[in-house]
Amino acid sequence: MPASTILYDLGIRGYRTAVTLAAATGNAKARRWIAGRQDWRQSLQQHLPAGGPIVWVHAASLGEFEQGRPVLEAIRREYPNCRILLTFFSPSGYEVRKDYPGADHVCYLPLDTRQNALDFIKIVQPALAIFIKYEFWYHMLTALYKSSIPVLLVSGIFRPGQLFFKPYGGMFRRLLQRLTAIFVQNSESLTLLQRAGLSNASLTGDTRFDRVWALQEENRVVPAISEFVGNQQVIVAGSTWKEDEALLAAWWHKQQDNNTCLIIAPHEVEPAHISQLMEMFPEAVRYTEWVQHQGRKGRVLLIDNVGMLSALYRYATITYVGGGFGKEGIHNILEPATYGKPVVFGPIFDKFPEAAALIETGGGISVEDQAGLDTQLSILLNNKAQCMKAGAQARQYVVDNKGATEKVLGYIQEKRFLTRL
Repeated sequence: MPASTILYDLGIRGYRTAVTLAAATGNAKARRWIAGRQDWRQSLQQHLPAGGPIVWVHAASLGEFEQGRPVLEAIRREYPNCRILLTFFSPSGYEVRKDYPGADHVCYLPLDTRQNALDFIKIVQPALAIFIKYEFWYHMLTALYKSSIPVLLVSGIFRPGQLFFKPYGGMFRRLLQRLTAIFVQNSESLTLLQRAGLSNASLTGDTRFDRVWALQEENRVVPAISEFVGNQQVIVAGSTWKEDEALLAAWWHKQQDNNTCLIIAPHEVEPAHISQLMEMFPEAVRYTEWVQHQGRKGRVLLIDNVGMLSALYRYATITYVGGGFGKEGIHNILEPATYGKPVVFGPIFDKFPEAAALIETGGGISVEDQAGLDTQLSILLNNKAQCMKAGAQARQYVVDNKGATEKVLGYIQEKRFLTRL
């Protein structure tokens, strides 16, 4: 066995040990990660429905699922005889979408050991495997390759510092070579792959544009939000972390406009964090109280559930997307952009090319600190024409970049990986 594979296996075992220790010390997410993988072979054999060919779609977490969802749903429409298996690596994706009706079965991806991979592929026997954006599990991809099962990477994005492009990254470059097709988001990714000697990559764009466009076309109305907002100007802050919330709180307590309200949908909605937010915004009301008409009327609303953020952006005058002051970077800025809203975010977005593009169009605004946030929110709230122009530019950016799903589906049809009824 090559040394690189031995090191990889040691890393996988180390990860499992770390998760086990975290679960033992009370980490709820780690406990769900382990519990969800108990007796996975038996569960998969029991719940995987019989019928037509299986399309296996894998997403790391919720964001990647939403990114790949347009492709999954297009396959469902075009190939209704197929069964769709949806897997997640993270509990934050599985717990939210475990009942997703567009898939025939939803489960966790087992840990990437050689035996797990062999057993998983033997049980599922997929006709086609689709990985969203990343998640390059060595044993799973190797087992698929050796079984001659086509594998597509959808909405991939690559950066020079990644392992694939290091002198010691040969093991993972070979994995990329074994993929049937790599569909990338931007020309920079395509150039990197081509320079690394890969000929199976093509530029199709990002399927997230198709997903967010579909979301705004649903025209989802939330009566409780409509009632709360009324005729006020609205700041919707989505996927916020503590750093974002501290800045928003400092701005909020300084601003004097009584015709402006703030809606915060934090990334973490555990009761302890919501309680912290209530301390930061003493006048706030929780959504679950407001929707039951038990909360007092206020100008700050805290969303203490998951799954409704995309619908909230429709009500915004200005949007703020969190994550840009933390090491992971910003969350989904395309959702608010598709509604034609200016998008404000923090300075850490180097892994997200859409942020730089949105800034260039005029629809996105990055702020470096408290002073920058205060200034930009003041400008947008007090200059209606400028605010509307920025929103229109954000929406046009989404319009100009739709269509990746059609390209991926066209490739699947051309190669005849799946058969119609």
